[in-house]
Amino acid sequence: MTQAQESKTFLGDATFRAAVLARLREVLDEPDDFVPLHAPEFSGAEWKMVKDCLDSGWVSSVGSYVDRFERDVAKICGVAHGVALVNGTAALHLALRVVGVMPGDEVIVPAMTFVATANAISHAGAIPHFVDSEARTLGLDPQALDRHLDQVAKMRKGELINHKTGARIAAILPMHIFGHPTDMYPLLDLAAAYDLPVVEDAAEALGSHYHGRACGGLGRIAALSFNGNKILTTGGGGAIVTDDPDLAWHAKHLSTTGKLPHRWAFYHDEIAYNYRLPNINAALGCAQLEQLKDRLARKRALAERYIAGFADLDGVTIFREPEGCQSNYWLNTLILDPDRAGERNALLDELNEAGFMCRPVWSLLHRLPFYSDCPRTSLPVVEDLERRIISLPSSACLGAI
Repeated sequence: MTQAQESKTFLGDATFRAAVLARLREVLDEPDDFVPLHAPEFSGAEWKMVKDCLDSGWVSSVGSYVDRFERDVAKICGVAHGVALVNGTAALHLALRVVGVMPGDEVIVPAMTFVATANAISHAGAIPHFVDSEARTLGLDPQALDRHLDQVAKMRKGELINHKTGARIAAILPMHIFGHPTDMYPLLDLAAAYDLPVVEDAAEALGSHYHGRACGGLGRIAALSFNGNKILTTGGGGAIVTDDPDLAWHAKHLSTTGKLPHRWAFYHDEIAYNYRLPNINAALGCAQLEQLKDRLARKRALAERYIAGFADLDGVTIFREPEGCQSNYWLNTLILDPDRAGERNALLDELNEAGFMCRPVWSLLHRLPFYSDCPRTSLPVVEDLERRIISLPSSACLGAI
């Protein structure tokens, strides 16, 4: 390549990056300060409800706001039971335990998800078994999983065994990435064929719907997160939701140290955890839940502005909700064309330098040293997507309507 050709290529790349930044400024305006990826918002009755906890003294793991929060979260997810917990990782851990995942088991999970999804499997003493995702949903690919199980797994005495490792495959753990629903119906059919429970990681998907059904209400049990960067927050917090009363009871029991009810005695019937959400955090969550409808509307308005703002720019696409789904657009996602993948890091540098917090997708889990030896399928889709995904500022306040 001549020096002139190198200069032309460099200028082309720089012009492309400048065009992306210009579109971002058109959508969000020139920032007065650094624009975070996803900031919490407190514009309702948060102060009043938290003060009520302080005035009453009900600030710990028992109180009326915990009960209300559990009921309201379950209703949003279209199920009967909610269990409020300290964070989403704890919710995933307990969900796996109550559906019967045991130490040494394997749990099917996408390789492209936040590390907490796999960590919860490890906390249960089990082993993540990584599967590829599909580009149209960003979530676990049911067809890839079907082909993989046909090759590596056999039913033996009513259990699905990975004949390469000898371990039982005990559950499927899909994750709705950035709030976009995974293709759940074929995944549920596959799970039923192998008699596997589906534990939804709906940490990012509160308010999202898959063919008219709420995320969190599609599998046997689901975990939610209310971390400070989620669409609603309790500061730190999470929840389990399920239609199964036995699973809900067991999860709540495990979350409260396994203590049996008694007027004064302390008796615990199994090794358990101190995972309950405090009432003061639940009060914050109750106030936030009252604003969910408005927040979802503003998130969708922001997504539409992104889609329109980048529609005429070659080399990039704003990821849109899968067909038949309604996403909460927790994080808006810019996907570079394959021939622009090499620009990702330079683009991230320039966007952040300009005052817009933008981030790549998480490191693929099979590349982390502590998960590098875990069983997995071939992963061509996520290995390609990882090079091309950039998450854009997505706070609800940016989508004022």
